[in-house]
Amino acid sequence: MKFLLLTFVGVVHLLSLSSGKTICKNDISQRSFQEIKEEIASYGDVAKAIINLAVYGKAQNRSYERLALLVDTVGPRPSGSKSLEKAIQIMHQNLQEDGLENVHLEPVKIPHWERGEESAVMLEPRIHKMAILGLGSSIGTPPEGITAEVLVVTSFEELQRRAPEARGKIVVYNQPYVNYSKTVQYRVQGSVEAAKVGAVASLIRSVASFSIYSPHTGIQEYQDGVPKIPTACITVEDAEMMSRMASRGNRIVIQLKMGAKNYPDADSFNTVAEIVGSKYPEQVVLVSGHLDSWDVGQGAMDDGGGAFISWEALSLIKDLGLRPKRTLRLVLWTAEEQGGIGAFQYYQLHKANISNYSLVMESDLGTFLPSGLQFTGSEKARTIVEEVMSLLQPVNITQVFRAGEGTDINFWIQAGVPDFFSTDRNQMWTT
Repeated sequence: MKFLLLTFVGVVHLLSLSSGKTICKNDISQRSFQEIKEEIASYGDVAKAIINLAVYGKAQNRSYERLALLVDTVGPRPSGSKSLEKAIQIMHQNLQEDGLENVHLEPVKIPHWERGEESAVMLEPRIHKMAILGLGSSIGTPPEGITAEVLVVTSFEELQRRAPEARGKIVVYNQPYVNYSKTVQYRVQGSVEAAKVGAVASLIRSVASFSIYSPHTGIQEYQDGVPKIPTACITVEDAEMMSRMASRGNRIVIQLKMGAKNYPDADSFNTVAEIVGSKYPEQVVLVSGHLDSWDVGQGAMDDGGGAFISWEALSLIKDLGLRPKRTLRLVLWTAEEQGGIGAFQYYQLHKANISNYSLVMESDLGTFLPSGLQFTGSEKARTIVEEVMSLLQPVNITQVFRAGEGTDINFWIQAGVPDFFSTDRNQMWTT
């Protein structure tokens, strides 16, 4: 049921458009809120038809089965890999076979990084082989590795206070988990801050609220003018253990080996499909998810689910024979994990027509039971969205949260696209 409801959420974004009526842009300025509210209420039958098709009808489990087939067939899809390009070609064919319009690939250049063999062994105060995962774009170590004493800190502020101790050492961050957006700064910036004080490598406690001895990977960023040092994530358990050892005054020594390599940028594509609008075809409502993943899993959660419910949104509208006034555009981004590289190049290509983008939406925050949408826009627009969401009372998905964001859509937010939706990491997928 969770995945069925998630599938429906992808369609909910489009309720105000799916029967050829709209509440966006031109129409809003010419009509009172009461008129808009009455029109939204008239979509009750459309909402029920979408619910019935997605949750109970022939489309039941369809997005799940589509996703399972891709991830089981292709597996991990890291940026620059042959498996990512295979997945893109498969999706291009799938969208054509689904009968969507203007299916095409838009070329982009994306990073190509491979982790290679990697290991970390604590040599003092005892021998302990540690689980690690190198962070995206990290450089490797020399073949013999780096063997150095450890400095454990809990924050960037503590690192600065103890900067004289850091030179020539491996900095281990044992930062407490607050929430993802706040804590992830240690993964993204940890190597740079450690390098600034002379460290030879950095190890970051996985950005996770709990752990089963499971390190997490993700992107990290180097900074011009700052030496590049190897960096990886370690488990919560090992970070806590070394913190306890350090508090007792134990000398900790680690041998770190990483075969990570960065290659020249690779050719790739953003994958696009549409249902062309009947009245304002030049105006766009964009739904999206990213097709790439990291190399240590199938990428079903991040972000296969988001990509496939975005596809399902168009499929359901097509299956019901609905034709929106505005063009509904699906974009499956490439190289999101490297910092939204594919999405940025899409933005650069299309920003000249930014006034034609009514809504820009992304799903990239997990595939759990949905409870509403996260929205950023004017208060007037929020009021309208709340009315649209009231149509989902039959499946109890009615909440409208604030402060939406997303790696692939932040370019549009910063440029002032009128309104957009996103999922909410803390609220949207709470079970």
